[in-house]
Amino acid sequence: MNFKPIATIYNDFPTKFGLPRQSGMSEHLISQIVMEEPYRDPEAFRGIEEFSDLWLIWAFEPMGKRAWSPTVRPPKLGGNKRMGVFATRSPNRPNPIGLTRVKLISLEQTADRGTVLTVAGADLMNGTAILDIKPYLPFADSEPRARTGAYGPQNAPTLTVTIPEKIRELFTAEQLRALEEALSYDPRPGYQHDPDRVYGFSYGGCDIRFTVKDGSLTVTDAVPLS
Repeated sequence: MNFKPIATIYNDFPTKFGLPRQSGMSEHLISQIVMEEPYRDPEAFRGIEEFSDLWLIWAFEPMGKRAWSPTVRPPKLGGNKRMGVFATRSPNRPNPIGLTRVKLISLEQTADRGTVLTVAGADLMNGTAILDIKPYLPFADSEPRARTGAYGPQNAPTLTVTIPEKIRELFTAEQLRALEEALSYDPRPGYQHDPDRVYGFSYGGCDIRFTVKDGSLTVTDAVPLS
């Protein structure tokens, strides 16, 4: 069984670290979905503007030579608790596919890239392959009474974020809002709490560095990538 990507998503997160752990956690993170040549026909999108949200079915980044395991250690749960892979949202799955809900911002036909969808709230890396796009239907796709096991309800932001003005000047207002949202949910693995450690990830063409102490996250540097 082979699947062919229909599109590629582009945004400011080129690596997994720092990326929002779930969709909707950074509602200001804007991404663009660029359709592949065979799927740019405007007729394929007729009526899509009637929906506020979409499902994206996508392919995780290559998992390398790591063998499939029936149990995993989710970072969200501290990295010390083993759970069955089918009871987690771990990317280390038999078939590396993901499901994400995004908000549809706009749809446009461009001269150079064909059909482009602008969406908000994705938890996908820049360059991720999209396998399918479907409308999100609240009456069928949402169950407020559903139990969430060890994950519990989606947590509110846990950290106060401070970004110095000289670093804020490197980003647009929209990029800053998305970055602050992503940082406020604490991107560190659940088992790392060293207040002296400097963490880092790439975002918006910069190498972001930050520390966390006493519930406060401070961005210490942002070096433009060459």
